[in-house]
Amino acid sequence: MVSGAARGPRFEDVPTRSGAAGDDPEARGGERALGIPTIRCRVIQTAAKLVLEPIFEADFEDSAYGYRPRRSAVDAIKETHRLICRGYTDVVDADLSKYFDTIPHSDLLKSVARRIVDRHVLWLIKLWLQAPVEERDGNGKRRMSGGKNSKRGTPQGGVASPLLSVIYMNRFLKHWRLTGRGEAFRAHIVSYADDFVILSRGYAHEALAWTKAVMTKLGLTLNEAKTSVKDARRESFDFLGYSFGPHRYRKDGHWYLGASPSKKSVQRLKAKVSDILVPGNTGCWLDVRDRLNRLLRGWSTYFGYGTRKPAYRTVDNHVYERVRGFLVRRHKVPSRGTRLFPREAVFGALGVLHLRRVHLGPPPWALH
Repeated sequence: MVSGAARGPRFEDVPTRSGAAGDDPEARGGERALGIPTIRCRVIQTAAKLVLEPIFEADFEDSAYGYRPRRSAVDAIKETHRLICRGYTDVVDADLSKYFDTIPHSDLLKSVARRIVDRHVLWLIKLWLQAPVEERDGNGKRRMSGGKNSKRGTPQGGVASPLLSVIYMNRFLKHWRLTGRGEAFRAHIVSYADDFVILSRGYAHEALAWTKAVMTKLGLTLNEAKTSVKDARRESFDFLGYSFGPHRYRKDGHWYLGASPSKKSVQRLKAKVSDILVPGNTGCWLDVRDRLNRLLRGWSTYFGYGTRKPAYRTVDNHVYERVRGFLVRRHKVPSRGTRLFPREAVFGALGVLHLRRVHLGPPPWALH
């Protein structure tokens, strides 16, 4: 059960099997080893997942949205917005430190064994958890990690890894419900894999203290630098790529509790647009345009909820400037190209997707 390996960016953007498309809901940066299974192992993991997922799905808490069938990050976003509009505005913006790398194998296997009694399946899952990861640096030097001595973590890149991570996170969510923390703290949890927020009415600090203690018992750690308590009526917080909190309506200036693409999400999209339209891109314009439109369409699909217009306007302006500059360089136009390539031509005859024209329904206005 030896995995291949790769080195890649930590990818929190939840394109997931449940259908969330778009960009990284919260890029934390850094790198982690990705345990890419061999083809044979991947086939076996997929077959096991198809059998195991319905068994555990019956046990998962309603507050869990990540890596589950018929649920997506957008569902978690809608629920978060709904709750803050109902007055749950004291927010614990939580961040688990290296969740996938620190899940204790023994406790995770105990959670699996509560529903699975077949020792062969349990043995197989244990092998997946302890699969060694081979890495090679820029000089081709080989390094091995994981293996039989590994006691923590689920190898990223495996088919079964998301399901196992949700199974372990469900221990926390179930303990929250069974101990009546929702009633005690007048709060709700919205969880997407290792990303979660606690939305309370006045007891956020108490909820945070309780959460720290429970996570310690589970062998997990909250990232102190990135975990905070906020008042959503006065300050915003980011969750799954969205920014929640006070928003200002441009037409009359009134304030309301809204949800919109976060500044980081917009910046990441702008960087990807610039990567496509680099001066060295010599591809056919139709291919370049189609690649750009796929990126924009996927982003607008994920960020189709909430207050979109300011973010869309920012993206459209950036896209126009980059496309115009790209075409000016390609055609060696001795000017800025605003007359030869006006906005109407870029978003019209040239076929670039204009986000502000994408009809995704009216924004869900919240409290004034």
